[in-house]
Amino acid sequence: MEPLVDIVIEDDRWESFGLEPLADRAIRAALAELGLQAEGFTLCLMGCDDSRILELNGDFRGKAKPTNVLSWPSDERGAEGDGDTPDLPEPGNPDDAETLGDIAISYDTCAAEAAEAGKPMVDHVTHLVVHGLLHLLGYDHIRDGDATLMEAIEVRALARLGLSDPYS
Repeated sequence: MEPLVDIVIEDDRWESFGLEPLADRAIRAALAELGLQAEGFTLCLMGCDDSRILELNGDFRGKAKPTNVLSWPSDERGAEGDGDTPDLPEPGNPDDAETLGDIAISYDTCAAEAAEAGKPMVDHVTHLVVHGLLHLLGYDHIRDGDATLMEAIEVRALARLGLSDPYS
């Protein structure tokens, strides 16, 4: 059986932080919120630093600055209408899981944002992992209706984990 989250650690701080169990819990909660069983899906999450995510953000988004999280969906799943639900993927079987895509998350930016917001880094990272997963599933926040839908799912998924609304 394939693991739900394949973790690639490029910055050792993520190892001591406990990124792997945090990501597993966050992704399972978000999938459950969407009515999807975690078994049958897989994704890759890379824990990196600002220099690596700066490089990725430049290469893939043309932005010459670090960011907190980046996502690369395996398929285009976005909804056509603003605020519509994307077409969610069908799960594979446990031995041949459906790959959702890849996520990269920067320790430096996450730590700085959590400190600036006065919130525990574990809560902020949990939110960003959920956020990244929703991008893999076709959710976005560019249009207002899409942002409202995505944020509501994030809030409900985080509530499943006992975390408060990151937008309040």
